[in-house]
Amino acid sequence: MTKDTTPPPVRLIGESPVPVWGLSGRERLEHMLRNLGATGLAAWPAEPVVSGRVVLLRADYVVEENLLRELLDTPDSLLADPETGIVVAGHVSHEAAAEFASLLERDTDVARATSAPGISPVRVISVPDSAYNEALRSRFVPFVKRITPATRDDIQRRLFASSYKGVTDVVTKHVWPRPAYHATRACVAMGLSPNMVTSASGVFVLIALWLFADGMFGLGLAAGWAMTFLDTVDGKLARVTLTSSPFGNVFDHGIDLVHPPFWYWAWIVGLHAAGMSLWQADLIAAVVIGGYVVQRLQEGAFLQLFGMHLHVWRRFDSFFRQITARRNPNLLILTFFTLFARPDIGMMVVALWTAVSFVVHSVQLAQAIAMRLRGKALSSWLAS
Repeated sequence: MTKDTTPPPVRLIGESPVPVWGLSGRERLEHMLRNLGATGLAAWPAEPVVSGRVVLLRADYVVEENLLRELLDTPDSLLADPETGIVVAGHVSHEAAAEFASLLERDTDVARATSAPGISPVRVISVPDSAYNEALRSRFVPFVKRITPATRDDIQRRLFASSYKGVTDVVTKHVWPRPAYHATRACVAMGLSPNMVTSASGVFVLIALWLFADGMFGLGLAAGWAMTFLDTVDGKLARVTLTSSPFGNVFDHGIDLVHPPFWYWAWIVGLHAAGMSLWQADLIAAVVIGGYVVQRLQEGAFLQLFGMHLHVWRRFDSFFRQITARRNPNLLILTFFTLFARPDIGMMVVALWTAVSFVVHSVQLAQAIAMRLRGKALSSWLAS
């Protein structure tokens, strides 16, 4: 006999008094539950459940996705707010649904809920101190929190932090988070979609390309940095508003993947337009552009061979991702030398750093292959 893996119907109780990232508590939970494959979403008691099992969930709370998944998968379980002990949700039999719903409506704590008549022995789902998000390559703190005017700002900051990639370049990791948070709030207030922000970043790609090729490096860098900032905002906006889509993902990552080598080419062209010579320009162009392509192939090969990103394997690998010869670290180099009126030397240094990064990635890949040949499994240090 095969185990029934069909998610139970879900009934939502109540509503939040304030929106979080533009969504009510009910809207947020409905989005998340649908992403988890839940069906039969409805309000309680408008549509009671007459057979089988049911998940009852308060809609005035924010619940982290992994906790929702565990709740759907675990019969006779309940979830509580770890700060107050108040029960927030439960996975119960349809016979116990009415009694359990009344417990949720009365802010019942765990002790009284588990001893209530008609409620089967239950497992209380624990809220871990931290968890690993493989997609975002980061550790985050799962949480269950009631939505009130007093808690909204804290909840929004927590959701934003959990939407941020943990392993990324030094600018995205250490410079953009605070301004990106406020820019994301502004986008929500103005009703802008993630694809609108991505489209704006694409415009800045073209502006920077034109300015670089025309030898106007300062203005081009301003446009380039604006693009990198919007590139941070669009993904965070999609995650906190639960509006990620396959098209948006391809649109965003397609721009990210394609434009850097064109920027490098335009920069070299712009040096001639500005009346500056570049020693062995063809060789430097080949190193910078070819090195970019080869390093992306190295990262792809590592992912195919070992099922994880190269940059999450060891602590050093995550550190090196911050400074490896990708777009933002290269822009830092170009910006520094442009401030001293030597954009030509800046491109030479980018070429040198690209060669160094290629060697480092080659060593990382060779070390991983050697471990595999010795019969040792690779795992991310972030997952331990």
